[in-house]
Amino acid sequence: MNFVEELKWRGMLHDMMPGTEELLAKEHVTAYVGFDPTADSLHIGHLCGLMMLRHLQHNGHKPLALVGGATGMIGDPSGKSAERNLLNEETLQHNQECMKKQLAKFLDFESDAPNRAELVNNYDWMKNFTFLDFAREVGKHITVNYMMAKESVKKRLNGEARDGLSFTEFTYQLLQAYDYLHLYETKGCKLQMGGSDQWGNITTGTELIRRTNGGEAFALTCPLITKADGGKFGKTESGNVWLDPRYTSPYKFYQFWLNVSDADAARYIKIFTLLGKDEIDALVAEHETAPHLRVLQKRLAQEVTTMVHSEADYQAAVEASAILFGNATSDALKKLDEDTLLAVFEGVPQFEISRDALAAGVKAVDLFVEQAAVFPSKGEMRKLAQSGGISVNKEKLDVYDRVIGTADLLNDKYLMVQRGKKNYYLLIAK
Repeated sequence: MNFVEELKWRGMLHDMMPGTEELLAKEHVTAYVGFDPTADSLHIGHLCGLMMLRHLQHNGHKPLALVGGATGMIGDPSGKSAERNLLNEETLQHNQECMKKQLAKFLDFESDAPNRAELVNNYDWMKNFTFLDFAREVGKHITVNYMMAKESVKKRLNGEARDGLSFTEFTYQLLQAYDYLHLYETKGCKLQMGGSDQWGNITTGTELIRRTNGGEAFALTCPLITKADGGKFGKTESGNVWLDPRYTSPYKFYQFWLNVSDADAARYIKIFTLLGKDEIDALVAEHETAPHLRVLQKRLAQEVTTMVHSEADYQAAVEASAILFGNATSDALKKLDEDTLLAVFEGVPQFEISRDALAAGVKAVDLFVEQAAVFPSKGEMRKLAQSGGISVNKEKLDVYDRVIGTADLLNDKYLMVQRGKKNYYLLIAK
């Protein structure tokens, strides 16, 4: 299966210029995707572009990952309704270094293979390019009429954005076009790929290449990923789902994929994993016979979490998930680091309790009724304890007035109390 066929069956091909498939069939092609360095981590909105480059390299072609150090100082107007904040050079350099580490999980940068991936930064060739030189060498080739006809520009000029379009942003498509020309001339790059909202910018690049030196270059885009209900992909109530565990813990990352809808899981497992067609078809069939088992979601979450983080992070996320939704042991609970523990119990009722009281020792019945309102009365707690319906840190509380001290704390700070099968409470010692 060639690269284009791979993208087609996975639902990752939106549009491509005539001749693109023929080019890929007859030679080893160098192609690039641009990544915006306005944060020091990629997020799952970048994953489709990353997977395109990964499939490209797997099929023998050479991927270039372009970090937009220069264009990141301006901001692409495509799909945006307001101008971005501009970043300084030091911040952009830091962001690039962080992104390179993440890209290396998807692409081979280190081998001696002729199609090993390369990371390029357009700041390197733009930083000494004066405005006058740019206007003379690039600007004269593309008319304002041509630029105004692009959908991303028209939307911003037709009143959909309150602030219109600044000249700085208007030049973005010329800067991106010059990137393509530069990579065409210095790296032999003949294909630029990106999301479907980049079509206008990419084709401006192919036009600039044609007008400056008569060269032929090509464009290929993937669809913008959405949810089946039309909602925005990759966003949660707390914001982006990041690839960096500092911003989105592996547990939360795993939970995001585990909780997608059946319809989305069937699409996402093709786009965001490397599983083959036969295996995915078998998983879809298995899922359809017993949707409640969530076979697709579990495998999707496993593959993506392992790919982005590690097998160990995936296993830890599964164990953490079992604490609320399965039969986890106290040992599993005690292994959780503080960030994961707080992520697991996000949304669970929380109470502050006195560390000094714990240090002196306090009866469970006093702690869970008077200091934290886990139970409405001591009588109710006594009855539930006698029937085995109370657990502290996943261990049964058989004696309702057992003394609890600081030695019982998880991470020297937390107590997890379970009332019945589904009611959880997190007590925080302060």
